[in-house]
Amino acid sequence: MNIKYFCLLSILGGLLLFPTVGFAADGPTAESNALAINTVWVLIAGFLVFIMHAGFALVESGFTRAKNTVNILTKNMMTISLGALLFFATGFAIAFGGDVGGFIGNKGFFLTNISDMDFGIPMYGFWFFQAVFCATAATIVSGAVAERTKLSAYFLFTVIITAFIYPVVVHWVWGGGWLATRGFTDFAGSTVVHSVGAWSALVGAYLVGARLGKYGKDGKVRAIPGHNIPLGTLGTLLLWFGWFGFNPGSTLSGTTSDIAWIATTTMLAASAGTVSTTLFTWAKHGKPDLALILNGALAGLVGITAGTAAVTPVGAIFIGAIAGILLPISVDLFDRVIKIDDPVGAISVHGTCGAFGTLAVGLFAHEGGLFYGGGASLLITQIIGVVAVFIWTGVCAFVAFKLIDAIVGLRVSQEEELEGLDLSEHGMEAYGDFTLKAGEIGGFNSRAGKIST
Repeated sequence: MNIKYFCLLSILGGLLLFPTVGFAADGPTAESNALAINTVWVLIAGFLVFIMHAGFALVESGFTRAKNTVNILTKNMMTISLGALLFFATGFAIAFGGDVGGFIGNKGFFLTNISDMDFGIPMYGFWFFQAVFCATAATIVSGAVAERTKLSAYFLFTVIITAFIYPVVVHWVWGGGWLATRGFTDFAGSTVVHSVGAWSALVGAYLVGARLGKYGKDGKVRAIPGHNIPLGTLGTLLLWFGWFGFNPGSTLSGTTSDIAWIATTTMLAASAGTVSTTLFTWAKHGKPDLALILNGALAGLVGITAGTAAVTPVGAIFIGAIAGILLPISVDLFDRVIKIDDPVGAISVHGTCGAFGTLAVGLFAHEGGLFYGGGASLLITQIIGVVAVFIWTGVCAFVAFKLIDAIVGLRVSQEEELEGLDLSEHGMEAYGDFTLKAGEIGGFNSRAGKIST
């Protein structure tokens, strides 16, 4: 007998004689299928949130000057990297590891000693999703302090916000802390993520001061246009796309129909924000302002993030539309009245609209909202949460920035700022091959400022 057939018959015979060996494993169950679907969904949503960092990089670089592009992109690359490492080391434990007085977690550092915790999906999948959220809060600071802040100072603050400031707020709301027990509602992070980043940005932009030439001696505002609006537009659309992971992914379940509802409210709010900002700026200035329109879309997205699962589609449209109007008003307020220089409008998008979106839950939630007969109880709770996070973040950020200023300094020199942070901090240019050298080729010599022949 051919040895090949002999081996085949032997295997078949073994399976018949010992059926438990070949067929002992049970097939998939409803529970195992649900776990697999939920895990895959949360990971995909996390991947979408990760893409948002590309969006932030493009928005921030497009809305600032070309001479600082390398610096912006470097900060964004390091933010996601430092954020992941610090959230692994300390952030996750503070946010989700046990509870001390409703204020802070105390176990799970470096993802150890957490075998008794149940996250509904594998722990590493849950960690990954939360880690990309953490980095999102940190990167909001980057744009607001752009074009004049030392790279080392920004890196040090990124360590502090991802390792401690942000995780504490996460524990209060999503980790079973004191705000969670009060019934505070922030489904995907209008306050937890966006306002924490924005209030940190507010403190940083205030302490580092305005860019050179932003305000005249008479206090008059001087516009400093961004160098590439197409990049800013692409970045905004990437952020919008990533938001479909940010909000629906926060269900932590791919087996619930809620993800369709949440995707719908997210889309409607962003669209309403875009349209309302367009109409508002058109009416005010006689022409629609694309830079503000792009931020209007983000305003609608930030505004709906807290209540995306709690409001109706019509409620989402109202929230997005109001956020879209608040956005240009807030930008003008910070720019002309308070005189805090925010090159990309991060404080208004993520802070003003994040706070509004969180409060809007108390108004528009179809269960418990004031406009739906629920009384003022939820609204009061939302106010308490917004104020508490503002105070916590503001105080911590102020102390952190002051310490960093004492250690390494916050601001580059005047000469470095005028030259651009790309050359002074990195020794390179984002568009180096666009510069024409005198005597090398006919055309405009940007360094000499004249036409070469």
